[in-house]
Amino acid sequence: MQLQQLVYFLAVARTRHFTRAAELTHVAQPSLSKQIQCLEHELGSELFHRARGNVTLTPAGEVLVPFAKRILADVETARLQVNELAELRQGRLRLGATPSLCTGLLAHALADFHIRHPGIQLLIDESGSRDLVRQLAEGAIDLAVITLPVHRGDPTLDTVPILREQLTVAVPRTLDLKVDSFRIEDLRDRPLVMFREGYDLRSMTLTACQRAGFQPRFAIEGGEMDAVLSFVEAGLGIAVVPSMVLQGRPQLRGVPFVPPPPVRTIALAHRTDVRPTRAAEEFRATLLRLFSGAHSHGSLPAGVEFISPSDAARG
Repeated sequence: MQLQQLVYFLAVARTRHFTRAAELTHVAQPSLSKQIQCLEHELGSELFHRARGNVTLTPAGEVLVPFAKRILADVETARLQVNELAELRQGRLRLGATPSLCTGLLAHALADFHIRHPGIQLLIDESGSRDLVRQLAEGAIDLAVITLPVHRGDPTLDTVPILREQLTVAVPRTLDLKVDSFRIEDLRDRPLVMFREGYDLRSMTLTACQRAGFQPRFAIEGGEMDAVLSFVEAGLGIAVVPSMVLQGRPQLRGVPFVPPPPVRTIALAHRTDVRPTRAAEEFRATLLRLFSGAHSHGSLPAGVEFISPSDAARG
C-alpha cells in the first residue's frame, strides 16, 4: 500500500468522480484509476461501486476512509516534526476549540503565542466538542480545547481539565425580570434560544430540564454562539450560556442560577498514540501559563475557575 494511493482514494471518496479526483490531485485520470485498482487488488476488495455518473463507496471503502485520513494526517505531522527548525522558527499548529472559547480567553493565548513564535502557521477549527474529538482521532488537528465529558470511548485520547466555568442565563438588558436568579424549573415557561444539534450546551440544557421534569420551549433553535447571543439581544428569548461569553455584550446581562449553579469543565485534549508537535506543546504551555497568571491576579472572568495540573491529577 502506497501513500499516494490513499491520497487518490480519498479524493475519489470526496468527489465521487474519478475525473474530478484526478484534476484535484494533479494526475492523469488513467493513472489514478490504475492506482485505485492496485490498492483494491492489494486489499482484496473493491472500494467503489462504479456506475456511469454514479461512483459510491462500497462497505470496504467506508471502512477504509477514517484509516486513510489518519494515516495521511500522521505522515504529515511526522514530516512537520522532522522539518521544524530550532526555536520554533517555522511549523504549524492545528488547534480546535469550541466557539465560546474562541471568542474569549483563547484569543489572548493565541496572540501571545503568535508574538513569541510568528513563524508558526496557526490553523483554527471552531466546532463543537464532539466534532473536535472526531477530528483529533482522525489526525486532522493537533490539540483541542473541549468540554468534558468526552462522549467517545477512544483510549488514544487524553484530556487534562484546565477550567471550570459556571453557566448563566443570558437575557436582554431591556427585559424587566421579576427575579434576580433562576432555578432550572424557572425555564419551563420561558422561550429559549437554543443551539444547533451537536452543541454540548444544547445537550446540557436539555438534560437539566428533563431531569427537572419538563421539556423546554424553543423560540428559535439551530444557531452557533454568536447567532444565539444576537437572537437574545433581539428579544427572541433567553439562553443558557457560559458566563465568559457575555463579556463585550453590553446589551446582555447574565442572571445567575440559584446555588449550586450548573458548571461545565473545559479540558485540553490530544492523542496519546502520536507525539504532539513542538508547536502544540509550546501552545499548551502558553495556555496554562496565561490561565495560571490570570488566576493568580484575580483577572479571570466572573464564574471561571482555573484548574491547575496538580489539582487535575489529584482529581
